Amino acid sequence: MRGSITKRSKSSYAIVLNLWSDPTTGKRKQQWVSVKGTKKDAEKRLAELLYQLDNGTFMKPGKTTLAEYLERWLKDYAWPNLAPRTAEGYEHIMRRHLIPALGSMTLAHVKPEHLQRYYSEKLTGNLSAQTVRHHHTALHKALQTAVEWGLLNRNVADAVSPPRVQRPEMQTWSEEDIARFIEAAKDSSYYALFYTALFTGMRRSELLALRWQDVDLMLSQVYVSRSMHVLKGGRVIFRSSKTAKGRRTVALPPSAILLLKEHHEKQNLERAMLGIPLTNDDLVFSQFDGKSLLPNTVTHAWIKLVRRAGLKPIRLHDTRHSHASLMLKQGVHPKIVQERLGHASIQITLDTYSHVAPGLQQAAAVRFDEVFSARYNEGRNEPVEKFR
Repeated sequence: MRGSITKRSKSSYAIVLNLWSDPTTGKRKQQWVSVKGTKKDAEKRLAELLYQLDNGTFMKPGKTTLAEYLERWLKDYAWPNLAPRTAEGYEHIMRRHLIPALGSMTLAHVKPEHLQRYYSEKLTGNLSAQTVRHHHTALHKALQTAVEWGLLNRNVADAVSPPRVQRPEMQTWSEEDIARFIEAAKDSSYYALFYTALFTGMRRSELLALRWQDVDLMLSQVYVSRSMHVLKGGRVIFRSSKTAKGRRTVALPPSAILLLKEHHEKQNLERAMLGIPLTNDDLVFSQFDGKSLLPNTVTHAWIKLVRRAGLKPIRLHDTRHSHASLMLKQGVHPKIVQERLGHASIQITLDTYSHVAPGLQQAAAVRFDEVFSARYNEGRNEPVEKFR
């Protein structure tokens, strides 16, 4: 028998794993693993441990170092389950910082004070509060997986306070700013890309992954279903959106439809010159020969055009904020804005664009006054007169 379950208390069980037997003495090497919960929880954990023994990923609780665990977590969890850029970022943080500083410690012996001291040392070592907070996020996620795998009873990162980061003031453009930029960008090869960004609120990674099959010029909409990322070494990958909110349909205004039709015709001519037919699988925004545009190249082009237009500098990502802010100021319901941007919840939208709230509040108050005044005076058969 490879494993058995023994009841310890009302809500605690012990799993006994038979790892191997000594051929000379016949003695069995065993590993005990505690499980809190019901017998069903213990049976589920036993099945997981036996699977780990079979595929060679079993790690002995209490003897595994943090370095060993983090390496396994990157291989078995981060890369298969997280966005490639996220996994790459976590890998950099862990191998460059966390493992050298804390890796020799036993996983089970890592305490909150060790993490708090680590954060303090990194802050005094000239890392920003935002960067150290990224370290905390990466480590917290890894330790939470260790809890789910039964290697730890609790996530010690829950008891640690990461450094506070003051949210920078959001930078957006007005209608006049956008009009000036569009005029300045008309001769740029990135004109259609930047126009679509401003008029849809899509992310850079989503725009660069957009194919012609995702654009419906008849129904005036685009279907956002994936994103493009460039990993270390220059490898380009396309990742499908894993959440329902990430996969969404975004309505296009008439001006964007006309622009994309012209852009499609231009691409057709360019490909014809190269003897390469344009297909529905091809990227909407690409290099002359159809190859992917590089995100950093696009960002640098944006910065140059903003400077040329003499506008307040904002990031390319801030086109999303500008799009959302202007829609909210025009009275568009926040739920619609949430759906266009692909936010996981309307609360994220409301929290992100709270700076627009004062203007909306005032407009709502005036509108309520107008409606009530009209109804009140209509009932009295008197001329409509606003309350003062």
